[in-house]
Amino acid sequence: MKTVSAVLAAVLTLGFPASASAGPRDTSARDLPATKAVAAPDTYVLAAPADVAAEGVAVHADGRIWVGSSATGRIYRGDTRRPLLKPVEAPGTVERGTTLGLKTDAAGNVWSVGAGSLTVHDRRGRLLSSAAAGTGPVGPPTLNDLVLTRDAVYVTDFANPTVHRAERHGIRLGPLRPWLDLRAALPGFPAQFWFLNGIVANHDGSTLLIAGNGTEALWRVDTATRATAQVDLGGRSFGADGMQLRGRTLYAVVNYASPNGVYLVRLQPDLTKGEVTDEILLPGLPTTLAVHRCRVYVVSSPEVRAMPDPACR
Repeated sequence: MKTVSAVLAAVLTLGFPASASAGPRDTSARDLPATKAVAAPDTYVLAAPADVAAEGVAVHADGRIWVGSSATGRIYRGDTRRPLLKPVEAPGTVERGTTLGLKTDAAGNVWSVGAGSLTVHDRRGRLLSSAAAGTGPVGPPTLNDLVLTRDAVYVTDFANPTVHRAERHGIRLGPLRPWLDLRAALPGFPAQFWFLNGIVANHDGSTLLIAGNGTEALWRVDTATRATAQVDLGGRSFGADGMQLRGRTLYAVVNYASPNGVYLVRLQPDLTKGEVTDEILLPGLPTTLAVHRCRVYVVSSPEVRAMPDPACR
């Protein structure tokens, strides 16, 4: 895990060529041609001591950007128009020692997970709700990422092959309980090596897509029946970390068993199959991303990089 520099990194100006007709684009970020300068910065840094590691990221519709620290649990807030992100006093985050996944809801509240807890804060950092996860089949939980649906929040567990679920009524949470044990989807695969990471849901919350580093696969789950199957990506390794789903386009950060970078997948309407259409290779160790207004915000500690969205044409 890299350290955070308090000095603003050099601005990156990244552009992407038009898609080729045969296969995905494989583009090194170092070799991308410069684009016309825009008002918003291309690099964001955390106003923090040197031992803070950026991890999760969320960008709300109003342009507020939120980043978590895997080293301290602290949450940082900023504006996509400015490069510096400042810490927010958010009770429960520093106490758990790490913050990994972050999401915002329609009202701008910040939902985050880390260690064994899920917390909900308003945009000023006031604690609104919290829930704790219990021990799984392997041991204590390491809550990694989350997704909100209309009536529930689903959370992946990096230490267990478990998806946790809590009912939600706005910001009010029910108990966070184990909801799905993924071992049945791949019998014989060691429980301790599932390494669940990114999780997304379709527009009505009827389907989840869950990535597992260990299985190098993307899993599709029906939330009504909990039926689970591997998404057909043509046999390629796809143990993604952070993900975001927009319509039928899945944005994913891959940093395991494939070259590090941002990968875009065009999914079939039923989300059972997909094809990688874009590969934007990046230096360092990117972990997750957020998509907002034709820009992709990628956490690659010690900074957050913003780049044009290849799917926004």
